[in-house]
Amino acid sequence: METTLAKKRTGSFTGSLGFVLATAGASIGLGNIWRFPYLAAKGGGGLFLFVYLILVVTFGFTLLLTETVIGRKTGKSPIEAFTQIGRKWRFLGYIAYIVPSLILTYYVLIGGWILKYLVDFIFLRGPLAAEDSYFTSFITSPIAPIVYMGIFLLVTEVIVFMGVEKGIERTSKILMPGLFVMIIFISVFSLFLKYDDGTVVRTGLQGFRHYVVPSFEGVTFLGFLEILLSAMGQLFFSLSIAMGIVITYGSYAKKDVNLNKSLAQIEFFDTLVAFLAGMMIIPSIYVFSGLDGMNQGPSLLFVSLPKVFQAMGKIGNFVGIVFFIMVLFAALTSSVAILETIVANTMEVTHKPRKKVSVVISLIIFAVSVLISLGYSVFYFELPLPNGSVGQLLDVFDYISNSILMPFLALMTCYVIGWVTKPQWVIDEVEISGVKMSRKRFYIVMVKYVAPILLCILFLQSTGIFNLIGRLVK
Repeated sequence: METTLAKKRTGSFTGSLGFVLATAGASIGLGNIWRFPYLAAKGGGGLFLFVYLILVVTFGFTLLLTETVIGRKTGKSPIEAFTQIGRKWRFLGYIAYIVPSLILTYYVLIGGWILKYLVDFIFLRGPLAAEDSYFTSFITSPIAPIVYMGIFLLVTEVIVFMGVEKGIERTSKILMPGLFVMIIFISVFSLFLKYDDGTVVRTGLQGFRHYVVPSFEGVTFLGFLEILLSAMGQLFFSLSIAMGIVITYGSYAKKDVNLNKSLAQIEFFDTLVAFLAGMMIIPSIYVFSGLDGMNQGPSLLFVSLPKVFQAMGKIGNFVGIVFFIMVLFAALTSSVAILETIVANTMEVTHKPRKKVSVVISLIIFAVSVLISLGYSVFYFELPLPNGSVGQLLDVFDYISNSILMPFLALMTCYVIGWVTKPQWVIDEVEISGVKMSRKRFYIVMVKYVAPILLCILFLQSTGIFNLIGRLVK
């Protein structure tokens, strides 16, 4: 097993602040602002939130610390990082290369959808966007989604093209504070919303109570297990773990960065944004759509919220503009992180310069994204997936990356660190800055035993085995 530290990277973050903001920016994306609220609404609000917060400080902490240390200790992106640990683990690096490559092909497409809605609200087309058929007619168009996706991808490419300090770190220092300001504004605003048609009165505070107060009424064992597994799956999105991103960004962190403090800040910022996203969206949906509106699922962002903004009256268009700017910021910081991971891996393997690699990778991503976009029109099909859902091309890419490859990669990473290198390998790197590692014993138990068990359960869920058990029980 090789443990020799790698040669100095050609780029790095200037300090702890750059590392925290860039990594938090990578983590804070559509997973927080789009996926977290609809899962929380579906999972009973407060109960899902309670389970998620426990998982963040246990399961999430373990995987985030492990991947950050792998990156910083080796000084390499995933392929070469796992190779340094041992050549037989190199295949894990390739999985960590495939995952972001698959994700980015549809992530930029969704980023284009967000850009489209922002343009609509800027040009006062919010009422049009609130119509039931608007979203479907847009994504099934063969041209418009591709144009918006191309613009979003171009901005992502330019930032990565500029490099670590001038591109990624500088952009994160601008976008992240702006993101926080906007999400806090809308979150507080949502609490003071009120709906009154003369017979029914609903307030934002009532919706907030539904969001934060756990309710165990009617919750079965299988129902709780489903909430637990949904929260675990959300952690992959929220913290950008098992995507190669954290390893790559960890490789840019300097040795004097206090990982105890920095990772705690990243966890805090990421969880805060997810919490505020739920506080922003769930009370708004509750006020204007009631509890029925909570069950909209993935369409919450593009179908339900435009209706909410329209119901707000004159101020709704302004709130819609601020909201979609905020979501665009979040999507952009994450897409930059995903592309950077792919580019950094490719540079290390091919020894080609950043600018050439970033352009070539972006062109390939664009071509595949065009095919995925056309999956809603020209290449439309419906494929039953093992988890019980029926998907199009985008859903197939999402299922392969998020339901199969990511849990498997995280499981194998825990095995390698917990049983091959041993947890002390991670502890030594954390303490290299002269600060004792907090939660040391807890980390050892988590990485060797608890996290692998949870990941095995999550992986089994992706195969549809729990859906089968549920049908048999009924």
